[in-house]
Amino acid sequence: MNDSLLTRIWIFYRDGFREMTLGRTLWTIILIKLFIMFFILKLFFFPSFLGGTTTEEKQQYVGEELIERANP
Repeated sequence: MNDSLLTRIWIFYRDGFREMTLGRTLWTIILIKLFIMFFILKLFFFPSFLGGTTTEEKQQYVGEELIERANP
């Protein structure tokens, strides 16, 4: 038993994931939902309106917004 702790943990999880039946389906659903949330929704609901600006213009915009929101 010269296996390190990390090797034993890796083998434990590897064998556990191999034996899953319902778990694989659930993990697939979770990964699909994460893909939809972070990639698809970002494209449609969070456009990059500072995309065509220079670094100085971005800094100016962020500074103005911070000052405006700090002083209502």
